[in-house]
Amino acid sequence: MEKKRLRISVAMASYNGEKYIKDQITSILDNLDEYAELVISDDGSTDETVAIIKEIAQVDERVKLISGPGKGIKKNFEHAIAHCMGDYIFLSDQDDIWAKNKVKVVMQIFEEKQCSLVMHDAVVVNENHTEEIMPSFFGYRGSKTGAFANLVKNSYMGCCMAFKSELKEWILPIPDEIQMHDQWIGILNDLKGNGSCLVKEKLLFYRRHEENNSDFSRNTVPVMIKNRLIFVNALWRRLHPRKRLKNS
Repeated sequence: MEKKRLRISVAMASYNGEKYIKDQITSILDNLDEYAELVISDDGSTDETVAIIKEIAQVDERVKLISGPGKGIKKNFEHAIAHCMGDYIFLSDQDDIWAKNKVKVVMQIFEEKQCSLVMHDAVVVNENHTEEIMPSFFGYRGSKTGAFANLVKNSYMGCCMAFKSELKEWILPIPDEIQMHDQWIGILNDLKGNGSCLVKEKLLFYRRHEENNSDFSRNTVPVMIKNRLIFVNALWRRLHPRKRLKNS
């Protein structure tokens, strides 16, 4: 009997996440069918993270652990995405919790709207998942789609995103000089994909704690301008490779 095509991949970047990663992996696997995969790229954890992942992988073949490049979270996500084999790729941090119907709802949007990227809302909670800190990330960030809008004020949040694997040819490799992989993926999809869809349903509990790799703080205006110029330059080079080679 022919094996069913792998439909869904989850790309997770891990690093010293022993406190929360087991809960996150469990919530992800509860969302997946037997033909899905969870690709975890570990960037050299020195705590029990790898041991926890290996223990789960021994009893669930959907979990695939790979060694990360050791170049930080952005390149670690790039590495995980590159190893995903599914038609649809969900991004995942190591310390959140997925709602039980996350994958079902997102896949319905893909099928109904025929977009190439979906981002859903999230509830921000404390580290013990006992207190709601922020009822809506969309509300806080004023989330919207569109390349220009998200260049001016990024509202793409990787842990709430899923996209069609065909976008890999555009988004990989992720440039070293840019700040955020999620902004890069979202804007490139807006420019080269089949549109982005926002889902108002809250399908993730985003855990805030002192070890978070990302935060909600904002840079000064000069730093923001500099970062956007760097981003636009990287974007131009990705979209116009022939012009870049001609002038080099």
